[in-house]
Amino acid sequence: MANALIDFILVSVALLAIGIYGIAVKRNAIRMLFGIEMIINSANLNLVAFSRYIPNSQGQTLALFSIAIAAAEVAVGLALVIVAYRMYRNIDIADFRSLKG
Repeated sequence: MANALIDFILVSVALLAIGIYGIAVKRNAIRMLFGIEMIINSANLNLVAFSRYIPNSQGQTLALFSIAIAAAEVAVGLALVIVAYRMYRNIDIADFRSLKG
């Protein structure tokens, strides 16, 4: 039983590492959004895994709210990317620095 929990945690750590790599190294806005989604999915996997093995835990409910918030975050993020692409014809993060005004 504890072995299965460790398996969930290992997959979650792998998702977290891939997400952090995607945010830290990539300069493409869409790839950075994917990295953020990987980190959120890593947290959701932990919530669901621990709620399965800890009685009276509300991890699945919290994961459901987190998924809804992540969907809204993606919608706003993609809208910003589309506006930036229309302005600059590029979605490189270095070009967004000139938006400071």
